[in-house]
Amino acid sequence: MAAKLQASVSVLALGVALVSGSALAYEQGDMVLRGGIAMVDPDASSSPLAINGSEVAGTSVDVDDNTQLGITFTYMLSDDVGVEVLAATPFSHTVSAKGLGDEFDAIDLKHLPPTVSVQYFPMDSAAKFQPYVGVGLNYTIFFDEELTSEFKANVDDGSVKLDDSFGLAFELGCDYELSDNLVLNAAIWTIDIDTEATIKLDSGAKVTTDVDIDPLVYMVGVGYKF
Repeated sequence: MAAKLQASVSVLALGVALVSGSALAYEQGDMVLRGGIAMVDPDASSSPLAINGSEVAGTSVDVDDNTQLGITFTYMLSDDVGVEVLAATPFSHTVSAKGLGDEFDAIDLKHLPPTVSVQYFPMDSAAKFQPYVGVGLNYTIFFDEELTSEFKANVDDGSVKLDDSFGLAFELGCDYELSDNLVLNAAIWTIDIDTEATIKLDSGAKVTTDVDIDPLVYMVGVGYKF
């Protein structure tokens, strides 16, 4: 994940070096609505699977990535400080199980990752190119969790639940003026998402694991300043 974040920072830094000029004035009271394609790219790790409290050595889970529509809304508290809300259409992920023979898909789920951040815009308020950094809080809501047919075939039928998560989020982003009100936007977040997955099998056994999802979230799109 560090290499991905470093590469993204380099891209944003290159943009600062290449862009000059002024026109995109961000001022106190302005509102910026942005929308685009957002990808959640987990850097997942987990504790071993535990069956009725006893860990099974060599087991773990992984989480795949997913792309959806992302939306952000920023309200400028001053010329260089804003508050942003990040939202999206529900992300869908598959959790795979490792160490129980061949790797197989175990859980299908959806989640929403609403995030509120305070942003700082270091450039002059009239600069055409507006990079920004942000720090905030994320609340991830898991829902529609289901065991896959592969899990049922390899283990047993049952039900599954993932705990919601509350954690820190850090952001790098930039806006570039396309017109007086329209901007091109790119942003990246690193979000602390931790959860416990609990599977209750029809046999009566309970399977649990602690999962650190900790994704990078990438978004590219356009925005409109009001």
